[in-house]
Parts: sequence; structure tokens; C-alpha cells
Amino acid sequence: QVQLVESGGGLVQAGDSLRLSCAASGRTFSSLIMGWFRQAPGKEREFVAAISWSGGSRYYADSVKGRFTISRDNAKNTVYLQMNSLKPDDTAVYYCAADQQPKVVVSTTEYNYWGQGTQVTVSS
Repeated sequence: QVQLVESGGGLVQAGDSLRLSCAASGRTFSSLIMGWFRQAPGKEREFVAAISWSGGSRYYADSVKGRFTISRDNAKNTVYLQMNSLKPDDTAVYYCAADQQPKVVVSTTEYNYWGQGTQVTVSS
């Protein structure tokens, strides 16, 4: 079992930056692939970014590529999502996800562990 707790969300203006954190416990963090997803009101949960257990492979949704950066610190059991140049379309609840997979995956159905989510609101 894995427990995930997100933090760092908030209300910002367009163009601002935020860094989300997700602290994991319950299983060896370095064996987990980690992902960030988001869900806006009335929309399905969508992939944002994912990172391999070593941090050597990272994947991004086209909508955030070049603006968001996923990283992890295995010594702190934490994964981060640095979000720059935020846009109103980035407004959503952001979820951290984890699983034990041999490679990075981007589908919500392939992650078994989820955090409670943190709200990010970007005003224009």
C-alpha cells in the first residue's frame, strides 16, 4: 500500500509559477513510477506528467510541455511538479499517482495509488 499527500496548490495569476509536492509513504519510493494528473470541473481526469523510478525518463502532456517540469527526490520520498507560465486553462485539481510498473505509463487506469488532490486556480 502507498499513501500519497499532495501540497502546494493555490490561487495565482496567469503567468505565475507554483510548485506542487507529493509525499509518499508505505512502500519503497524508489521502486515506484510517479505521475501527475489533473481534473477540471466537468472534465475527465487527464495526464499531466510522469517520471520513472530513477528520474531518467520523463513524459509530459503536450499542453504543459515546456512549462511544467516533473522531478523526484528519492531520499525525501517526494515528487514535484514545477509549473511555470500558468494559464487559466491549467485550473484544476491536481492529483499525484503512483504504481509499480517496469516503465512509465500515462493512463489513469494503470495507476493504483492516488492522493487526495490539491486545487490550482489560475486567474486571468
